[in-house]
Amino acid sequence: MQWSPDGDYDLLQTLGILLRGNSDPAARIRRDGYWMAFTTPDGPATLRLSPWASGSGTVIDAAAWGPGCAAALDGVPALLGAGDDWSAFDEPAFHATLPALVVEARRRNKAVRLPSTRRVIDSLVPTILEQKVTVIEARRGYRYLMYRHGTPAPGAGTFAPAGLLVAPTPEAWLRIPSWEWHQAGVGPQRSATVMRALRSAVALERLAALPAVEAAQKLQTIPGIGVWTAAEVVQRTHGCPDSIAVGDYHLAAYVGAALTGRRTDDAGMLDLLAPWKGHRQRVVRMIGLSGFRKPTFGPRMTIQDHRRH
Repeated sequence: MQWSPDGDYDLLQTLGILLRGNSDPAARIRRDGYWMAFTTPDGPATLRLSPWASGSGTVIDAAAWGPGCAAALDGVPALLGAGDDWSAFDEPAFHATLPALVVEARRRNKAVRLPSTRRVIDSLVPTILEQKVTVIEARRGYRYLMYRHGTPAPGAGTFAPAGLLVAPTPEAWLRIPSWEWHQAGVGPQRSATVMRALRSAVALERLAALPAVEAAQKLQTIPGIGVWTAAEVVQRTHGCPDSIAVGDYHLAAYVGAALTGRRTDDAGMLDLLAPWKGHRQRVVRMIGLSGFRKPTFGPRMTIQDHRRH
């Protein structure tokens, strides 16, 4: 199938938020397109998305393989941000309220969309692994578990990239023994949260059909899942334009430095972003794309490894 977006479009900029690092076992970026593998209600699927120029616009060619190929193709428009509407954000009156840094970033990044995967478990598990640890540590553990318990994507090693993996199903995640979580560097609190959540996997996947705010609230009824985790999930599953990852180790200080020149805390960040409620995640994305870097002071978060203890 093919999908033609209205206006400018950048595939990698749009889908970049979905990658769990450059070595994500479930995704590959190659010259022939953006490859990803995942489970659908009909089974596993491999999806390739290839952009090419057509006149003054861009066309995305989508091809899928495996038992879940039809379901994967059905989800392509939402995945590519077809439902993401920036028109209110781009109104001149709204732009007049924005900091110059954000306005300039949006001028240079008209091609970005917010993707909606509609796959709650695929977003939730790696997000839980990122709780209270460094990104490096979380992604190392995720890769270990994927390589040990993921399954080869349909066509991997033939027409699809070698080593491309489908994440474990909820049932497979639940069968991972405690020592494997330990070997992955995932502490008992995080692994217990994954186990607790996946016992309600069927109900959690239904959250994809709810509005983002309601889905985030229901996620937080599971012990161990708070505002930060819920926000990180609905940013990806729903393309939520407003969810803010309150409790992030770096975000509040980064936003404060970008908008005021001073670091701030979560409450201060929410106050700063309040005038743009409804579009706060768009504002944060534009700050990130602006190239701004905050000054670094004090110690960095320490990477801890308890696997031999």
